[in-house]
Amino acid sequence: MNLCIDQGNSRTKVALFREDGKLIKSFIYRSFHSSEVERLFSLYPISDSIISSVSNVEPAVVNALNRLSKLFILFDHTTPIPIKNLYDTPQTLGQDRLAAAVGGNALLPDTNLLIIDAGSAITYDFVNSDNEYMGGNIAPGIKMRLTVLRQMTKKLPQVEVEENQLIPLFGKNTNDAIAAGVIRGIVFEVKGYMRTLGEKVDSFETIISGGSAPYIINNLHQSVRNEKYLVLIGLNRILEFNKA
Repeated sequence: MNLCIDQGNSRTKVALFREDGKLIKSFIYRSFHSSEVERLFSLYPISDSIISSVSNVEPAVVNALNRLSKLFILFDHTTPIPIKNLYDTPQTLGQDRLAAAVGGNALLPDTNLLIIDAGSAITYDFVNSDNEYMGGNIAPGIKMRLTVLRQMTKKLPQVEVEENQLIPLFGKNTNDAIAAGVIRGIVFEVKGYMRTLGEKVDSFETIISGGSAPYIINNLHQSVRNEKYLVLIGLNRILEFNKA
């Protein structure tokens, strides 16, 4: 099995893949330490591993993975990947963004792809039909927008939005006005990217991933692909590419 680890801003997502690329187990950790690495290797027949992080990985985690794996990859901008990266500053590109791009390309090769990862931040990335990563944009995520509205104003309340909450076009109270402003603002943002990209390429597919993806999809009312494990799929593809 392959062990793939995606350390994000608020949680660590872990998945186990078979050699045929099928995801068979997934886990979410609020904190991830070397003891969890030891536990996973003791429970499952893991041979190779890869870890990606938006921040620094604990040395103890790296040491454990390196010691227990036949092949271990600490994913960064120097790691060989199966698509061409045309970002001007690859050393500053978020590893989760690049892994998501590889994951999208693994699912839909030779296809123009708009890849949206809706987490703490929302990223919009484009992979073209020549299997080239062309770059992308970063915007505040849902929780970030709600929090900033509270922190940067004197009277607006902190608002929480439920995943399946009915979002009006225009709010009739302040809480609904904030919820609608944030969620619909993001939905209009997504629609804008889709419309503009559609004017520039003959055809493309949209893949949405991340913990906040349902908030967008439930209000988007357009055909998109929701792939919960996109970054992990990309990490597994990168691991297999380097094994080959």
